[in-house]
Parts: sequence; structure tokens; C-alpha cells
Amino acid sequence: MSHGRNEGESMWSGDELDLDAYLERVGYDGELAPTVRTLTALHRAHVRAIPFENLDVALGRVVSLDVKSLQSKLVRSRRGGYCYEQNSLFAAVLERLGFQVAGRGARNRTRGDVLLPVTHALLIVTVDGRPWLADTGFGQQGPLEPVPLREGVRVEQGGWTFGIGVEDEGIHVLRSLRPEGWKDLYAFSPQTLCPGDFTVMNHYSSSHPRSSFVGKVVAQQPGAGVRRALIRDLLTTVRADGTVEERTVGPGELIQTLSEVFGIELDAEESAALVRVHSAVV
Repeated sequence: MSHGRNEGESMWSGDELDLDAYLERVGYDGELAPTVRTLTALHRAHVRAIPFENLDVALGRVVSLDVKSLQSKLVRSRRGGYCYEQNSLFAAVLERLGFQVAGRGARNRTRGDVLLPVTHALLIVTVDGRPWLADTGFGQQGPLEPVPLREGVRVEQGGWTFGIGVEDEGIHVLRSLRPEGWKDLYAFSPQTLCPGDFTVMNHYSSSHPRSSFVGKVVAQQPGAGVRRALIRDLLTTVRADGTVEERTVGPGELIQTLSEVFGIELDAEESAALVRVHSAVV
């Protein structure tokens, strides 16, 4: 069945990717065969090197998802991005290496019983006939490595434990084990999404006044044993043993915090504009 793409045309534009530049950015020099081992190592390297951030959204800029724009920002300028950017770039990398990659749209469940729209983008990667959830763009709560997409699975990653549940209508749920028990992170249907679907979701998240990314600074980084998140003026550090540290980040500390905690370097114009945004919401 045709899906509107020409024969030989890549879904995620992996053919346009500067693979060597990406591998240098994430610090990966391992094998590149389309295996579970490669997928796992690349996923781990990506989330360690490229932070989750919404700074272009906070500045009111257009967020572009074409591979050349993503490479310019996340690779060459050594910036970060949010889910659509992170997973679109990762999909291009995986496609270039010969992996079978499909997009999915998820409903965030981290806010309790609030029913949110489907706005999170993730990937399903099939290796040797088995599907894996790959998500380099869920911020500090996201997985460090791919998770087998199998009901009841439970995996430990760097001190954090994730699981997969299945609900009615084939809905899969990514869960995280906390001291108080399992917590749903997000839920997604089997429907395959394409880059154009990510573009539509990205438009809402980057511009709609009800989007959780508009009008404030967000930067996050998952990691082995420790996770950090800056949302508005609150910097939270969560450790695998359950301890939580919080501190307020004022306008005068913002740029230094983005640099020292998240590795995000900005020019003088961007820094001044972000401080103005930050000052208006704290």
C-alpha cells in the first residue's frame, strides 16, 4: 500500500544527515550495525549529551523539524530541544543506520488525573521483529535506554526502573517505579505517526497559549542516578534513592545555570532575551 512517498525516499530524511557530526556530538564511537546493542548505546549517548529544552519556544521562535535545522541547532550549535526535535533527529540517525522506525503520539499522564491532549512524540524501533520504545525527548523523567514494548516488562536503567502496561484498545503505557509505587508517564496508541504529524503537534506545543512550553523557560536532563529539571524558576534535583533537592533560580542566575547544569551555551542576544522572559514569570 502506498503512503504517499516515492520509492527510495526516506521517511525521516536520514539521507540528509551528517552522521559523523552527530556521532561526535553525542560522543559515540561504537558499532553502527542495526542491532539492539547499537540502539541501546546510541540512545544512552544521545540523552546524556543533548539536553531537553524549550528555549526557542520561550523566545517565540519558530521550531523547525527538518533535519538540516535540527543538525544546525542540536548538533553544530550544541543546543538541546524538546520531544519533536530530539526524536525527529534520533529517527533520522536510526533510519540512516538501517533501523525500522515509526512515530507515535502519546498522552502525558504525569499530572495525575488531568486528561491532556496527545502532544508527546516518541519512536517505536523494530529490531529482529521485536518492537522497542525509544524516546530521547521526555525530559528528566524519560528512559535512558530503549524499553522492550512488551506487556509486563520491567527494566532497570541507571538506578531508575521502567515498565510497560497495556490497556483497552491496545493502549501502551510507559511507567516509572517510584518510592510510592508505579507512576504512569504517558500512554500511546498503536497508530503510526509520520514527520508531518510531528509538525502539527509541534505547532500546538510551540505556539498555543495553553501549551506548557509557552512563556517560560524549561530545561531538563535525565541521568544515571540523578535527574535535573528547571521549570520556570524552580531547579529540582531528584536522585535514585528518592531524595529531592529544590532551589530557586533568579534572573541573574539563569544563564549560568543553563550553562553549568545543562550544558547549554547561548549568545549575548539570546541570553538577554531569555532573562527578560524569565523575569516576567518569576
